[in-house]
Amino acid sequence: MSVPTSPEGTTAAPPSSVPRRVAVVTGGSRGIGRRAVGRLAADGYAVVVGYAGSQDKAEEAVKEAVAAGGQAVAVRADIADEHAVATLFDTAEEHFGGVDVVVHAAGRMDLAPIAELDLTVLDELHRTNIRGTFVVAQQAARRIRAGGAIITFSTSVVALSFPGYGAYAASKGAVEAMTLILARELRGRDVTVNAVAPGPTATDLFLDGKDEQAIAHLASQPPLERLGTPTDIAEVVAFLASPAGHWINGQVIRANGGII
Repeated sequence: MSVPTSPEGTTAAPPSSVPRRVAVVTGGSRGIGRRAVGRLAADGYAVVVGYAGSQDKAEEAVKEAVAAGGQAVAVRADIADEHAVATLFDTAEEHFGGVDVVVHAAGRMDLAPIAELDLTVLDELHRTNIRGTFVVAQQAARRIRAGGAIITFSTSVVALSFPGYGAYAASKGAVEAMTLILARELRGRDVTVNAVAPGPTATDLFLDGKDEQAIAHLASQPPLERLGTPTDIAEVVAFLASPAGHWINGQVIRANGGII
């Protein structure tokens, strides 16, 4: 499949020289993923911005990446669809010459007590968070170049065990297991595989459905006494993606301000 254009995606024409490193970022149109796109672009990356819904937001992410000094192309993709995910990687190879970094920031969060959660919602959550991570990891393992980095996303709730997060935390526990296993399966490839597990972070996904009292309570939990920001997490991503972070491998980084 060729590189999509509207309504499937949008591209920014690359300059004549190809950057040294190329990143694929899923969930790149919003929240942590979008901030990671901008941060990597500022480091000179060419970025394939994967998104599921809003073309307008994806186009904004592309413009921000280009303004930051990088190159970018946006591609609509259902991360649980292996053909759509293959197109993300095809785009990276066709436009920019390969893939060096994969940041899998796309995900879904549904909250309810275990006794009350609709099983249809559970199935949809697992399709996105478990199957989607597996599909992206599979393509990454097949295509990433030596010296590269694969970064998945878990959550600190896996260890914190907040009530209401049972299904979500279970799906992210699966992400952590896949991540640590993949790091070992890629022995000899010179590729790192790590998971970032944010604590409460001020994204639309996190804030949705929470009242001010609940948000204030969560913000008070870390010793730093605030919510994390997408920028906080994007800095962790940029470090893991960089040569400076290449000795970190097969780890879950709980980026949560010290919450325990």
